[in-house]
Order: sequence, then structure tokens, then C-alpha cells
Amino acid sequence: MSSEESQTTTESASAGNPECAGPKVVLSEDQQAIFNRIAKNENSELRLLLSQYKSNVDFVDENGMTPLQHASYKGNKEAVQLLLDQGADVNSGKHEYNYTALHFGALSGNAEVCLKLLLAGADPKATNSVGRTPAQMAAFVANLEAVGTINNFVPLKDVECYTVDQGQKKALLAPAMLEPFHRFIMQVNIHPVRILLNVQKYGLLVADMKSIRTVLSEMMDREMKRRAEVNEVMAFKYHFLGYVIGEIVKHRDYINSRRDAQQDAKSDFVELFAKRVLKPSKDGTLDYLEALVRECVREFPYRECTIFRQMVTQLASKENVAAALDIARAAINGQRCFQDTISVCSSCGEEKPDKKCSKCKEVQYCDRQCQRLHWFTHKKFCARPSSSGGDAQPAVAKEIDSAEISDQLQKLVAG
Repeated sequence: MSSEESQTTTESASAGNPECAGPKVVLSEDQQAIFNRIAKNENSELRLLLSQYKSNVDFVDENGMTPLQHASYKGNKEAVQLLLDQGADVNSGKHEYNYTALHFGALSGNAEVCLKLLLAGADPKATNSVGRTPAQMAAFVANLEAVGTINNFVPLKDVECYTVDQGQKKALLAPAMLEPFHRFIMQVNIHPVRILLNVQKYGLLVADMKSIRTVLSEMMDREMKRRAEVNEVMAFKYHFLGYVIGEIVKHRDYINSRRDAQQDAKSDFVELFAKRVLKPSKDGTLDYLEALVRECVREFPYRECTIFRQMVTQLASKENVAAALDIARAAINGQRCFQDTISVCSSCGEEKPDKKCSKCKEVQYCDRQCQRLHWFTHKKFCARPSSSGGDAQPAVAKEIDSAEISDQLQKLVAG
């Protein structure tokens, strides 16, 4: 961490405390070299150093920061993983202002670093000297992707109980489905197309989808019946995921029934569902998506909770201009300032996609699959702006030419 970066962090952590210098710390040559490699993002050299360093990697600098905390602040996910593999303490509390590695990861804005730390056992509720959690620090510096990752994290132990028999009740999840399902429920993006693609990505289509919906329903109930702290947000999220999976299953069963009847052997339920979600009406409204989300909200069983009342009030308001999905997304992930300035995939709503339509360059996608799913509707409008703009200039030129020719003919006739 540079001296300027360190100053920025300690200023926010100290909240006006003038004592910023910690006690003098004496580091060995190898320990100082590890800090230097992390500061320069030299991961190959760091890997070599760690392979030769046989002691505990939780030594600290003059600010009480461990190598893991430095790597987290740099947002260096490879260095973070190397240190975790060496047994680094993910919840080290030696920092002078009680920042943990997750606090620093949140400040870096790297959601992958945050997830690695959380999976390694980082405490998302740990507070620093001014009482701020990692998610609150991320929100303070507008690292909203990190906020979403931390707030949507689910400890693995909360899912493991569904992979074992409980008395006469059989396990709802096969052990092989534990990790894929765990990854699935932690997704931040709740767009139905992204849910569909993640179901496919994590191999959940081969599982018993009815059992997966049952697990999500039970997890919803558990969040609402916690004695210590009810989590309405996660309860609604589990309900939302389960409802969308139910719609996906309906489309799969429909396609399978047509295949069995030999009426349609080529159709794919993934494309069928995606096209229904993305098909716009004449005024551009995504009618099926709007109806799906509204019905999902209506079927949420805990009608007395705050999150349900807020969504219903917004959806029923005559002044509301937001899409139902935006209202549900805000309920789960919080309001987003300057949402219009964030680029999203035109298919699945994933933020900051790195691909564009090769023809018009105006719509963005995560990858080729997202582009393929959206092409059925985008092809009607693709390249229209450029073609209409290109046609306008020749039209003007043609009018000028006609006028000149007419003028010349009149002169000839007059002469």
C-alpha cells in the first residue's frame, strides 16, 4: 500500500484520532520482501517467497496490517488466494483501527476478493473502530458490487443441512449439488434470464428442480423465523429465485411434452423462456417479465413484513414509472444512484458487460450466448440509426442535384 493510500485509509478509520503511528515493528528480510511483492502485485515472486517461507504468515507491519490485508486492499485476488492457501487468518484483528481483511477487500471494490474472503470464513458483521462493517465501508466509497457480494453471501453451513437425512425426512439436495446450489443462491443479479443461465451454468438442470424449490422455500421460512434477527431481504430473494425456477420448469415441461408428442423436436426451453422474457410489446414494454415479477411479489407469503408492503406500495402507485424488476432488485440489493450511467447486458442485466453488437455497437452483452438470446428482437433495430443517418445525406444531395438540373434546363429553354 502506498503512503498516500495508507493515509486515506487511516484517516477514514481514525475518525479524527491524531495518533496514526503505531509502535515500531521489526520485520525479517523475508517478511519485508513479502510486503514488497504484494505492494508491486508481483504474484509469481510472491508465490516463490511463500513456498520458501515456513513460518506463520500473519505477521504485521507498523499499522498492524497482515500480508492478507495488504493483498485485499490491493484487490489482488491471486495474492489473496496464495495467502489463504498458506493459512492466513482471515479475521485477524491486529490492525490499529480494527479493520479486517474483508474491510480492505470491500474498500478495494473487488467483488471476487470479497467472495474469496467470505468463503474462507471472513466475518461480514465485524466492525472497525468507528463501528462500520465491511459492507458499510464499501457503500461509503460507492463500491456497490462489493456491497452486493457481501450482503448476498450465505454461509455454506446454512445449506449443508439439506444434504443429509434428518430423522424420517430425506435429504433434499444431493451432496454433489451442494457447491453449485450454494453458488447459485449467492448471485447478486436477479434478472430471470441470468437466473436461467446460472441454473444452466451450475448444472442444476440435472437436479430435482422440485426439491431445489423446496429448499429455497424452507430457507425463506428460516430467515423469517430467526429469533435473533429476521432477514426479510434474503427471505424474499429465496422466494424470488424459487418462483423463477418454477417458471423455468414450466417451460421445460412444455417443450418436453411437445417432443414426446413429436410436435416440436428442435425447440429449446432455454431459448423459449429467454425469448418470452425479452420479447417487447409494441410500446417496448417487456410484458411477460413485468407480469412475472408482479405475480412473484403477490405470492410472497409474508405479507406483514416491511419489504412486501414497500414493494406493493410502489407497484400500485399511479406515479410509479419503474419496471417491476427494478423495484424487486432495489428491494433486494438496495437503491442504486446513477443507475442509468451503468452499462448492462441487454439479455441478462449483468453490469459492466465487455462485449458489444458487432454491427451497431450500441447494445452490450456478457458473451456470445447472451447476444444469441437477444438477437431475435435486436435484429429488427440493429444498424437502423447508422443506416438512417447514412441515407439522410444522399437524400439531401439528390435534391440539390435535381434543383441544379432544373435550373440549367430552364436557362437552356429561355436561351
